[in-house]
Amino acid sequence: MYFTDRGIEELVERRGDEQITVEWLAERLRDFVDLNPEFETPIERLATYLARLDDEDDD
Repeated sequence: MYFTDRGIEELVERRGDEQITVEWLAERLRDFVDLNPEFETPIERLATYLARLDDEDDD
C-alpha cells in the first residue's frame, strides 16, 4: 500500500456517498495550491491526468 492510499481511503470513508461536480473539485484543488504552493506541480499533473483520462492512446 502506498502512503497516499491512506488519504484516499479516508476520502472514500468520509465522502464516499457524496456527489460532486468537476467545478467543485477544481475549486478545491485551486484552494489547496493557494495554501500549499509547493504542491503546484503534482496537482497540475493530477488535473491533467484526470482531464485526459478518456483520451485514446496515440500509440
